[in-house]
Amino acid sequence: MDESRIIVALDFPTTEECERFLAPLDPTLCAVKIGKELFVAGGPDFVRRVVARGFRVFLDLKFHDIPNTVASACRVAASLGVWMIDVHALGGRAMLLAAREAIEGVTPRPRLLAVTVLTSMGESDLAEVGIVPPVVDEVARLAGLAAECGSDGVVCSAQEATVLRAKHSEPFLLVTPGIRLSAGVDGDQVRVVTPLDAIRAGASHLVIGRPITRASAPMQVLQEINSILSSGMESK
Repeated sequence: MDESRIIVALDFPTTEECERFLAPLDPTLCAVKIGKELFVAGGPDFVRRVVARGFRVFLDLKFHDIPNTVASACRVAASLGVWMIDVHALGGRAMLLAAREAIEGVTPRPRLLAVTVLTSMGESDLAEVGIVPPVVDEVARLAGLAAECGSDGVVCSAQEATVLRAKHSEPFLLVTPGIRLSAGVDGDQVRVVTPLDAIRAGASHLVIGRPITRASAPMQVLQEINSILSSGMESK
């Protein structure tokens, strides 16, 4: 089968819980995302163990600091053998360029993503922090900056994927959290979309957490989503 577009968010508070989830999981069915909670719990050694099990790992630490600090953090993160790392696009041009330059000599070089606007934020949230344009305009502006600075792609909501894909063709990556298998259960996400709609909108990878990790049969859910995506794109 083609490489799965699904990235399972490993949002577990302990490495033990995560290990139990990963034990029956087939690395060909998905990539996985290690975020701040699990990284704090398990550290770099746990990341290395997951990589060693054959998983493509998206290390989602969203670095946002002065350019030199972010560059150093990206260099160390890349040395763990991960597939993707990310920084906040709002860190600005100098920070984005420093992050890209820092990982250039690493083999294999991880994909560098720039986070645009968190999917938990809506129009009113942006207004409170002084960002006046509509969400889609802000996302498009930050994606353009990321592309100019050599980022491999961005993290965005699938709601903005159509606009971004029209401006940024593949292989520029559009990695989309806020994916729900059906309408009506959003959790702490505001801008959410179903898997097939996200792919059809131009997303390259889908970050899916609780709908898989909290399922009674995670492998079955994964297989079903992969099947839906494959059949849906064939019939497009």
